Amino acid sequence: MDCARKMNKLLTAVFALAVACVTATASAQEIKGDAVAGSKKVAMCVGCHGIAGYKTSFPEVYQVPKIAGQGAQYIVSALNQYKKGDRKFPSMRAIAASLSDQDIADVAAYYSTLGVVAGATLPDKPSIEPSPKVAAILAKANCIACHGANFAKPIDPTYPQLAGQHASYLYMALKEYKEGNNNPHFGRANAIMAGIAKQFSDADLKAVAEYVGSLDGDIKTVSESRFIK
Repeated sequence: MDCARKMNKLLTAVFALAVACVTATASAQEIKGDAVAGSKKVAMCVGCHGIAGYKTSFPEVYQVPKIAGQGAQYIVSALNQYKKGDRKFPSMRAIAASLSDQDIADVAAYYSTLGVVAGATLPDKPSIEPSPKVAAILAKANCIACHGANFAKPIDPTYPQLAGQHASYLYMALKEYKEGNNNPHFGRANAIMAGIAKQFSDADLKAVAEYVGSLDGDIKTVSESRFIK
């Protein structure tokens, strides 16, 4: 009888925990971003992402990513990964840690609409064909399965648009995935991307980054007026 009671209590506790987890997940999914509110919360963002061509120097020099016009759910996902430490870039981790879930949703809503041209569409396939070498790498990695045939229409809103992103940033991101979670200061914990990136040399990854970065895309850097001379 005691065993039965203990088992019932354990099952009740497990069920309660499961319900709590589901409720927490549902609550997180219900957070709606406000672009207007987000425009007032990006003071820490514009110093890098509001300057066209701005470069960072850790762990080497490369251009910070274009995020205007990027999908809101991807931005939310990325910021939460920085917040949890799944992405290691120090300044981004510090900024993300200072944001609430609502702040993250608002900032994502703002950047997802910034610079977007109503009615503008991209072709279903890239206008530039890859070299045979790059085509072979893309086929082996099966990049289009997630990021779309033109690298600008990902199949899931939590995946990024890649077409037209800075090649130097794409290359650095791929090297971070390749590093995985082994370095406390550099790397990204994503098992799928790590498995893909580790198949290739850095030269292969750079070639892919340069090709994808050369394509037409919707993402851009919208320069803050205070930084325009």
